[in-house]
Amino acid sequence: MTFLELGVPKDLNKGLKEMRITVPTKIQKQTIPVLMGQRTDFIGKAQTGTGKTAAFGIPLLSQINSSKNHVQALILAPTRELGQQIAKQLFKFTKYTDKIFTESVYGGEKIEIQLSRLKRPTHIIVATPGRLIDLMNRNAVDISEIKTLIMDEADEMLSMGFKKDLTTILSKTKGNRNVWLFSATMPSSLNEIINSYVSKNAIRISIDKDEAVNKGIEHQFVVGDEVNKLDTLTYFLKIQKANRGIIFTKTKAAARILHKQLKAKNYDVGLLEGDMIQKERDKVMRAFRKKTLQLLVSTDVAARGIDVANLAFVVHYQLPDQIEYYTHRSGRTARAGKTGISLALINKSEIRIIKEFEKQLGIKCSQVR
Repeated sequence: MTFLELGVPKDLNKGLKEMRITVPTKIQKQTIPVLMGQRTDFIGKAQTGTGKTAAFGIPLLSQINSSKNHVQALILAPTRELGQQIAKQLFKFTKYTDKIFTESVYGGEKIEIQLSRLKRPTHIIVATPGRLIDLMNRNAVDISEIKTLIMDEADEMLSMGFKKDLTTILSKTKGNRNVWLFSATMPSSLNEIINSYVSKNAIRISIDKDEAVNKGIEHQFVVGDEVNKLDTLTYFLKIQKANRGIIFTKTKAAARILHKQLKAKNYDVGLLEGDMIQKERDKVMRAFRKKTLQLLVSTDVAARGIDVANLAFVVHYQLPDQIEYYTHRSGRTARAGKTGISLALINKSEIRIIKEFEKQLGIKCSQVR
């Protein structure tokens, strides 16, 4: 099936082709015709890395009236990185269409810069919730006339503590607008938002986990002692040769120590953790995307919204506290139909956690040593 067969206009399809996006993913096949064909509220459940940006971006762009200069759509994302990625992709999709202006706004950049950019004609705003509230309080953004509000990675926004901000934003857009919500998981706190702000007649689409990104991920684990963990990791990295990946820790302290240890062993490795200033984060991510760095050591929160193509593996150097974090971590590899390894380095007492992950997520984890 092609995008044209899904109802995608020729000018948008030309932009997709140039980006080498030619075969629709499952979420795109099921979502695009629905959202192109009618105005509706929508809930899409799909793992990370399944092509959600095009699934909502293409129908959204086809609905924008470029002759009207007010803000017609709002996309909320949990992190600056994801917001920037979405805005960048929308810009590329519209290379051959009438001019559609998208602005991304987020914390970590001087608000004055964003205030001046927002004075230009803007059709779509991509925002992190906290910065959007700040701009609304300054009367710099008017979302009263938006027709579509999209929440991407809604579960991540809640786990990052944005619930109050989300309800404030949603309550200010009630009326003649549609909500499109996309999430990898559906925690009960998300159901509260859905029940309050999404139509009861919303169309729901769920891409089964075994049919989504997980299909390309080989889940593995190694059982060993804490003292041998670094040796096990370096053995695995040796086998991976020039392959690139992310190594996850649970704490900032563990991330810093591991980063130092790998640097001492001459690995091209970057560090991402929550206490870093935005400038440092951006520098590390630029180097990782440009392949100057082969590896990233990261905490869960710091890695949110990272989308880097062709990562061969993720390593759980420490298991996460929450099952959702395991899903989000693993989803950094095997993106866009590729394959990858998700390797957990555990001790004997953590085998039961792996068994629980298998049961809850419907996956099979193989013990490799």
